[in-house]
Amino acid sequence: MCPSLPASRNHHPPNCQPNLLLVLRNSGRKTVSHFSWNCSRLAPARSMPLQIVHHPDYDAGFAVNHRFPMSKYPLLMEALRIRGLAVPGALSMPQPAPAASLKLAHAADYVDQVIACRVPEKIEREIGFPIGPRVSLRAQLATAGTVLAARLALKHGIACNAAGGSHHARRAQGAGFCTFNDVAVASLTLLAEGAVANVLIVDLDVHQGDGTADILKDEPRAFTFSMHGERNYPVRKIASDLDVALPDGTGDDVYLERLAAILPDLWGQRHWDIVFYNAGVDAHAEDRLGRLALTDDGLRAREDMVIGHFRNHGVALCGVIGGGYSTDVPALAARHAILFEVAARYA
Repeated sequence: MCPSLPASRNHHPPNCQPNLLLVLRNSGRKTVSHFSWNCSRLAPARSMPLQIVHHPDYDAGFAVNHRFPMSKYPLLMEALRIRGLAVPGALSMPQPAPAASLKLAHAADYVDQVIACRVPEKIEREIGFPIGPRVSLRAQLATAGTVLAARLALKHGIACNAAGGSHHARRAQGAGFCTFNDVAVASLTLLAEGAVANVLIVDLDVHQGDGTADILKDEPRAFTFSMHGERNYPVRKIASDLDVALPDGTGDDVYLERLAAILPDLWGQRHWDIVFYNAGVDAHAEDRLGRLALTDDGLRAREDMVIGHFRNHGVALCGVIGGGYSTDVPALAARHAILFEVAARYA
C-alpha cells in the first residue's frame, strides 16, 4: 500500500431567472425564438447554511507551475470563508473512500494500483501526473467527498463538494487529470444501497464527460448529459445519453439559450431522486483550456438556471466543482466560488 499520510447574457438583474417565451421544433431540433430574464421568479431566501464537504488533503501539493492548479482547493475554501459560506456547523470532512465503493465504478485491478501507488507509467501519462501517496489519498478523499455531499443533499436538499467532477476517469483507468470518477462512484453507491432509484448527471464542464458516459452506459437508472466544447478534449468522445457540443467562442447568450431549452426536457425524462451537477468553470473566456467565452455573470446565470430548475421541482442536488485552469489561481478560485454562492441561496 501507499505510505500512510495524515488525513489532514452578460449582466443579469439580481434574483432574476432566464425565461424562454417560445420554443419551436424544426426537423426534430429545438430552436429558441426568444430569451429574456424573468424577475418574477425569485430564488428562495437563504434560511439554512449550505452543506459543504471539504478536506485539506484535496490539495496534493503540486508545484505552482504545474498544468493542474492544485492550489485552487485551499484558495477556494479561503474564498468561501471570506464570503461567509464556510459555516463550521455545515462543514463536513470525508474519510478515504473504501476500495469496495471505488470498484463499483472502476476495474478492481486499477483501484488496487492506485491505492498501492503502482499505476503503470503509461496510465500515469494519460492521467497527467504520477500517482504517489498524496495523489492517491487525494483521489480517495475527493471521491468520498462527493459520496458524502450526495448523502447530505438527499437529507438537506442541496450540498456541494469543494472538489470532484473528475469525469474523464473511465472504468478501466484514469485520464485527463482524473484518477477516480467521483460522480460515477457516488451514483452507483447510492443506487446499490437503494437510497435512490434514478440519477441524473448534468455535466457543464467544458470538456465532454467521456469517463462518466463510459462507466454508466449500461446503467439504465442513470442518465448522463454533457454540454461541452465541440473541438476540445477528449478527441475521441464516448457518447453520453445526451451530448450537446458547442463551437469555439460560444458566449453567455447562446450558451444560456441552449441550456434553457434542454433543462425542461431533462426534467421530463423521469422522476429524478438526485442530480449531480458538474459546474466546471473552464467554459470561462479566460480559462486557458476552455475555448468558450462565458463571463463571470454568465457562469452565475448558468448556476442559477440549473440549481433553480431542479430545486424548484424539489429534486436533491449535489454540486461538484469540475475543471478550471488558470495561472491566476485566486481568480480561478473565485469563479469556483460562484457555485457555492448560488447554491447557498437554495439551501
